[in-house]
This record gives sequence, structure tokens and C-alpha cells, in this order.
Amino acid sequence: MTALLPVCALLVNALVWGVSWWPFRYLQAQGLHPLWATALIYAAVLAGLALLRPRAWRGFAAHPALWLLMLSSGLNNLGFNWAVATGDVVRVVLLFYLMPLWAALLAWPLLGERPHAAALARMGLALAGVAVVLRRPGAAWPVPEGLPDWLALMAGICFALTNILLLRLRRAPAEARVMAMFGGGMGMAALAAGLGLAQGTMGPPPLPHLAWVLPALALALAILAGNVALQYGAARLSAHATSLVMLAEIVFASVSSMALGAARPDARTWAGGALILGAALWSALAPARSAR
Repeated sequence: MTALLPVCALLVNALVWGVSWWPFRYLQAQGLHPLWATALIYAAVLAGLALLRPRAWRGFAAHPALWLLMLSSGLNNLGFNWAVATGDVVRVVLLFYLMPLWAALLAWPLLGERPHAAALARMGLALAGVAVVLRRPGAAWPVPEGLPDWLALMAGICFALTNILLLRLRRAPAEARVMAMFGGGMGMAALAAGLGLAQGTMGPPPLPHLAWVLPALALALAILAGNVALQYGAARLSAHATSLVMLAEIVFASVSSMALGAARPDARTWAGGALILGAALWSALAPARSAR
């Protein structure tokens, strides 16, 4: 019973991100590009956090690595939100969850953890899965097909880097870490949107209207609630248990997107997804000494 509430909290976070594709697509249909939506939603969350914890920014002076956390988290959120709003949701989420591969590769130079036999095996399993997902009939190599694929892969790499940085920054104040993550999401999305606007590849955000302002605020509250739930659950469960429960995001995303017609996975996607999910489950269930 003591673990029930933390598990439920993590499931809330997984649910928020598993179905986040739908409000982002709704906002896009209202004329709000996913980049503008991400920037505005995260700005709203950041403003609320600044009011509640006005001294959170002071942690950046004592922990300069928070700036790197801001960058990695910002690219993670930018890539994921843009990808799920424009691509096949199941495919995007599967490519995003290549955690065993990216975590093992990044932990070596950043944490000094050389990949051992089990980690290498998980990497091989994940690579086999992504090769199956990306391979198209008649194509010479299994390469990403379009922008959503590339965004999902980039977001997954940055997600792994974010988790490693959070481990290194565990002595930094929690409010400073949260501020860095939301500040990065706002800043990187606003920068990318500004560049797109300057180059003429995307338009400005629409004028404020209840049709998109209220849903955007609701999504901001949901994301904030999901983050609070994640902080609560992850602080009370082991890292492996947290990783295992968070895989529920794949289930939420798959079921909701297929039910609403935002994903049409074929047999190849299911087969590759099974390999990727197997690698993630193996990583989550591994003993502590082989966590990466």
C-alpha cells in the first residue's frame, strides 16, 4: 500500500504525456504551431513557478550545470511536442523511448560508466527494434523518413541526457531544477519559433482567442500537475521502478492515438516496437549494478 500512491502519481505523469499529442494537435488546428504552443504553455508554467518560488533562479549561480539541463530539457520538450503533433504518434513514442541505447552511450563519457555485457545486449536489442521500425520496403537503409522521426530521435537523446544531468545535479535545489527544465522548454521553443518566423517557414501565433487560450492554459496546468506527480513518485520509488511505471506512457499514447485515428501502426512497427519495449523493460528490471 505504501507504494500505491507513488505508482499512481507516476501513472498520472505518464497519462499526461501519453495523451499530450491530442491537445497539441487541437492547438495546431486553431492556428497555433506546436513550437509557439510549447513556448506559451511553458511560459505560463514558468510564471507560476516564479511567483511561488521567486528565489529558484539563485541556484544557477551555485550549479552552472543547470544551464546545460535547461538546454537538454528544452530540446527534449521541443522535439517531442513537435513530433507528436505532426507525426504518427505510436512511431514517434517508440523512437523517443530508445532510452537503453542513449543512456548507455551517454553515461560512459558523462558518468564514467563503461557499458557492460548486459547493457551492450540491451543496446543491440534497441538498435534492432529501431532498424525494424525505420526500414521501409525497397529502402537500402533504415533511416528516418521525415521530420517527426528526426525530432523523436533528437528528443529521446536529450531526454536521456536530461536524466543523467538530473542525477549529477541531485544536490541542486529541486525548485532550481524544475525552473531550468521549464525555462529550457520555453526558451528553446521560442527561439526555434522565432527562427522559423524569420525564415518564413511558419507564421506568428494567432491573436488571443478563447478557442485556444483556455485549452492552452488547461494543458499548462496538466503539465505542471504531471511534473509535480513525477517529483512525488520518483522521490519515493527506486529508479528502476520509476522507469518501469513510466513505460505506461507508450500504452496511453498507443491506445489513445489509434482510437482517435492519429496512428496507423503496421506489423513492422509492432515488431520493432516489441524489441524497443523489451529493451526498455530489461533496463527497468535490471539490478542496480547494471542499471545502465
